[in-house]
Amino acid sequence: MKKLGILMLVVVILVAGCSSQEKAKENVVSAKKITAEEAKVMIDGNDDLVVLDVRTQEEYNEGHIENAVLIPDTEISTKAPTVLADQNQTILVYCRTGRRSAAAAKKLVDSGYTNVYDFGGIVDWPY
Repeated sequence: MKKLGILMLVVVILVAGCSSQEKAKENVVSAKKITAEEAKVMIDGNDDLVVLDVRTQEEYNEGHIENAVLIPDTEISTKAPTVLADQNQTILVYCRTGRRSAAAAKKLVDSGYTNVYDFGGIVDWPY
């Protein structure tokens, strides 16, 4: 009888553990990958979003999307909390070709930002 009780306790613990892991997976937030066209529609239709350029200052100075905020990808972890205070605000991230924007978007999500969109590189921006 004692063995049966221990066995039932082990089963309950395993089921509870699996259930909490499934719920944790459901609550994972990730950056959404969108196209330049989708980003343009969002920019044109929403005044309360941030377009975030994660290139270097030099690249930004050579040309950037109008009203874009610059935080180089290497400084996301330190500058985002002050520059991007609202973690629920819509943030559209781009770089030159898409590699740095994907990494920066992941850093933002990992830091608690909930509405992050990665639209790749400015090389694909026809506007």
